[in-house]
Amino acid sequence: MAEKTPVRGRDILLLKEGEIVLKGLNKRNFEQKLISNVIRQMKPFGAFRIYAAQSTVYVEPKNDFCDMDGAFEAAKTVFGVVQVARAVACDKDKDVIFQTAKNYLGDALSQAKSFKVESRRADKQFPLNSIQLSQYVGGLLSEEYPHVPVDVHEPDFTVSLEIRDYAAYVHGKAEPGAGGMPLGTGGRAISLLSGGIDSPVSTYLAAKRGVSIFPLHFFSFPYTSELAKDKVIELGKQLTKYCGGMTLMVIPFTHIQEEIRDKCPEAYFTVIMRRFMMRLARKAADARECGGIVTGESLGQVASQTMEAMGATEACAGIPIIRPLICSDKEEIVRIARKIGTFETSILPYEDCCTVFTPRHPRTKPKMDEILEAEANLDVEALVEEAFAGMEKIRLE
Repeated sequence: MAEKTPVRGRDILLLKEGEIVLKGLNKRNFEQKLISNVIRQMKPFGAFRIYAAQSTVYVEPKNDFCDMDGAFEAAKTVFGVVQVARAVACDKDKDVIFQTAKNYLGDALSQAKSFKVESRRADKQFPLNSIQLSQYVGGLLSEEYPHVPVDVHEPDFTVSLEIRDYAAYVHGKAEPGAGGMPLGTGGRAISLLSGGIDSPVSTYLAAKRGVSIFPLHFFSFPYTSELAKDKVIELGKQLTKYCGGMTLMVIPFTHIQEEIRDKCPEAYFTVIMRRFMMRLARKAADARECGGIVTGESLGQVASQTMEAMGATEACAGIPIIRPLICSDKEEIVRIARKIGTFETSILPYEDCCTVFTPRHPRTKPKMDEILEAEANLDVEALVEEAFAGMEKIRLE
């Protein structure tokens, strides 16, 4: 217990665990992964002592040089955390708790229009129950700040008190965390990353379920410009805020698209192109021991995203296709893109390979026998091997 005794009087962070609290005997494994992810996120902001107890991860600065503002913002991007609070620890004594609340939250209280005190007593040995502690501290604070009325229903400011095993903790309102499951607990997947709005969002949502991401982009120079590739690199960098460091794989796709254009019926350009993408994604997945492929497909959004078209393309994958956006409309997708900070980059006017050689009248319900007949005009295996051999790898930190 001594090693987890918190330092009194210094700002710390309380990260409340989400779904992993339901994991029973496996909870510790998920918690250890969460702690390692928090350690990684905190590194740029100083030296911290990080540990977990009672479904909370504690982030305590080891010295006065830590950037607590930066650490607080970074903690809100860690998947597996549902709430983040900036708090201070004190002894488990009702009068010490009051004094700590007054000193730590006094500025906010003095400016509030109303307040209330909420208490949680995880340590049942503490002599006051939650209601009694709230009433005691709330009464003293009301005397200290007589101009700030108590409002237990819709307060302008809430003083939160937590009585835990190692100390009492005082904090203001907790802010939402990223939610989901700790990164690395949901397997590994290749994520097809274009320059559009959808694929960064689907990548984010897959990572939110604990999936370790390996992004893959198809590049069709000179039909798409270097600026289009730079745009995707920037999107990947923006996603590292949530997904951690990644290596972006860029596969040259020009020759494949030219062969499809020259040797296949125009109506099948898109579906055959998508089938090549799946073959290459599967090859990348095998090389990186990934169990799935993440796409940004949304049912019915474009001609290649009908049930029939998606069935035809996924037949080439041989591993699960993860489609986080399959039942989302564009408004919902845009809302998430804005939230995670990728929207403004996604709408930059640099098109990706999916806009190259777009058929005038694509088949929305392609027939497999017709697809196979068209692909018979192509040396599929040679084209895949050639494209894969030309892969460029770009590290994103």
